[in-house]
Amino acid sequence: MQNTNDRLEGIETQLAFQEDALEQFNAVVVSQQGQIDELRAQLRILQEQFSALPEGSLESVVDPAREKPPHY
Repeated sequence: MQNTNDRLEGIETQLAFQEDALEQFNAVVVSQQGQIDELRAQLRILQEQFSALPEGSLESVVDPAREKPPHY
């Protein structure tokens, strides 16, 4: 009978740790979802700003890959 009680106590202890870990994971997921929502809102704003740029305004932007270093 003692063996059964010990096993039951061990299972209850493991369950308590599992429940705690699950609560911590849930808090992380909720936090990350908030960050994702914020990033989506920022991305939407950037897309709107980019769409509002006049045609040809990006042609004056220098492409760093094509720009020669200053010593040439």
